[in-house]
Amino acid sequence: MEIGINQEIKTYSGGLGVLAGDTLKSAADLGLNFSAVTLMYREGYFKQVLENGMQTEEPQEWDYFNLLEDTGVKTTVNIRGEEIDVKAWKYTIDGEDGGVDVYFLDTGLDSNSDYGKALTSSLYDGDDEFRLSQEALLGIGGAKMVEELGLNPGFFHMNEGHSALLTLEASGKKIFTTHTPVPAGHDSFDKETVESVLGEKSENLDLENGLNMTKLALKHSDYNNTVSEKHKEVSEEMFPQHSFNAVTNGVHSKTWTSQPYQSLFDKHLPLWRKDSQRLHKALTIPDRELWESNIRAKKSLNNILHEDIDVNTFTIGFARRSTAYKRPTLIFKDLEELERLGKKYQGLNLVYGAKAHPKDTHGKELIQQILQYSELLENVDVQFVENYSMDDALKMVSGCDLWLNNPVRGKEASGTSGMKAAHNGTPQLSTLDGWWLEGHIEDATGWSIGENYVTGEDEDRVDSKSIYRKLDRILSIYHNDREEWINVMKHCIALNASYFNTERMIKEYVTKAYR
Repeated sequence: MEIGINQEIKTYSGGLGVLAGDTLKSAADLGLNFSAVTLMYREGYFKQVLENGMQTEEPQEWDYFNLLEDTGVKTTVNIRGEEIDVKAWKYTIDGEDGGVDVYFLDTGLDSNSDYGKALTSSLYDGDDEFRLSQEALLGIGGAKMVEELGLNPGFFHMNEGHSALLTLEASGKKIFTTHTPVPAGHDSFDKETVESVLGEKSENLDLENGLNMTKLALKHSDYNNTVSEKHKEVSEEMFPQHSFNAVTNGVHSKTWTSQPYQSLFDKHLPLWRKDSQRLHKALTIPDRELWESNIRAKKSLNNILHEDIDVNTFTIGFARRSTAYKRPTLIFKDLEELERLGKKYQGLNLVYGAKAHPKDTHGKELIQQILQYSELLENVDVQFVENYSMDDALKMVSGCDLWLNNPVRGKEASGTSGMKAAHNGTPQLSTLDGWWLEGHIEDATGWSIGENYVTGEDEDRVDSKSIYRKLDRILSIYHNDREEWINVMKHCIALNASYFNTERMIKEYVTKAYR
């Protein structure tokens, strides 16, 4: 449903789309015969504008006419009884050893009705009927376009349930990856909506209990997987009639390594661009050179902030979708304790980037709260990066000293921002959920939050106390034991970046799913 290739092509909302883009970049690096299909949102997701601390949204138009190539290939798909014309634009991702073509389906054609044109106007917009219409365009229209393009794939890999309707149109083996345990990621539609949108094709579906797109994908997949070991457990509880494999997510190493660290790796870890596993030799990098790269990355963070930060002041980063289960305001639960830490260690910086879904009112309120807290603190400087982009995110994960991630347990399927941080020697402080259960080694790759939490306890209270306790220890190491801090930075790269990357991930798909 979304693919994030770069910030100029505005067809993604966040981590899920960026993960899709990272996956395709690694497929191109490895010279694999991949093609991808998504929708071409002419107004993107949305541009975040903060007015009096509250998020508002504006269209995010982009120059698709010059960024993409018009293939001239067209097909039609019947939605709500209307024959809708679809054409395909193409963008080629160039990798180390090959290229991957991404096809963007576009209905903004003069031959279509206003409703038909709107289907590729913006991402994750509209009511249930509109959402299902978009998913019919992606699944059914996408499968028809693949045939028109003459691609003849050996496998169709469905990324989340959004594309599951391709099972009504495409023959051949199906792979399915579920990316979230949160209900919003498992679209369901009632019988009347499905019949209205799909018409005769709905006769091929069992609609007694409506249509759940995840269940439809699982029913027709030859191989399905979750995106971490913990997510496998959670998914098997959610869908007990199915068993799951686990392929833990990764990030594209070259994309998510900042320029100071790229130069450092080029010097000491040759061929890392072609083989991410070579990052495991990061322990051999001289301390002084690693620290100099760290300072350069930290200075570049100032390019996106309202006011410059002192590179000697400890900086914590947090960037992800603003929604309740990610708990972006948890660190503010005890302002006195946060102030005490800021005073004890001569200042503390918090840098936030967060977008709330336009319909997530509580998510918007959380952003407002962050901005309000910033006015109440004296020894802690809080800065918010408005409408943060992929480039901004790279500056954050590389320019901060610590990456904070504190989702409610069992809600984070994987998470990838901490993996991006690790590629830049930035350790993570996180609840033990998603990928962090696999990547966490206390005092080596980072630190855990509330590791002694017992189910049934007040999770926010337990975890906030743990954050302050751990931060005291972390800040002490940073300010008083530079050698130990650099050792942690090296282990982030050597143990986490070398493994939690899409090169390793795509090789797992090739050997496990595409056999």
